[in-house]
Amino acid sequence: MNPGSPTVFVVDDDAAVRTSMERLIRSVGWKAETFASADLFLERPPSSGTCCLLLDVQMPGTSGTGLQDLMCENERKLPVVFLTGQGDVPTCAQSMKKGAVDFLLKPVDDELLLEALGRALERHAAQREREAQRRSVQTQLDRLSPRERQVLDGVLRGRLNKQIAGDMGIAEKTVKVHRARVMEKMGVRSVAELVRLCGADIVARASPPQHEAAASG
Repeated sequence: MNPGSPTVFVVDDDAAVRTSMERLIRSVGWKAETFASADLFLERPPSSGTCCLLLDVQMPGTSGTGLQDLMCENERKLPVVFLTGQGDVPTCAQSMKKGAVDFLLKPVDDELLLEALGRALERHAAQREREAQRRSVQTQLDRLSPRERQVLDGVLRGRLNKQIAGDMGIAEKTVKVHRARVMEKMGVRSVAELVRLCGADIVARASPPQHEAAASG
């Protein structure tokens, strides 16, 4: 099996279900790990690859929906597909509201289940890509001085050099110098590229307080 294959974690207290699900998942080239309870799954270290959860709802100890809640609270946000023999409309609605990819009833058609798992794995792959991009941008932002971050914030807010200079209480030519350094450190040539790269929301969170920037200027 390809070491880079995505993994489906199967959490179900029924041994026969775990075995059949593992066989089905491996038949399409994905890796499978099975757990008899949510508590056993929680003992496993977080995975570094693309993965998702196939969860039963009613289990001894922590329930499937309880596990979904715990992962949301701990920001261990793996896409979830529920597979249960005891589903009801309120449980289905709540799990979907909390981000479940699908809520399926046993017995389930193999193709329908694999399609749902495929969507869950695609969602996690996209999520990992976004997180990697954010980490990369944050690394670049960390290289900026407090003054450069203020200038960057102003640029992303559509402020002109003259306006940024007024906001910061510095000369316009100083803003131009900071702006050039920002573009260089962020590896872009235009404001449009800068906006696409990091976005105002990221910079707003990363920008230092005004008094800190002023003290370092």
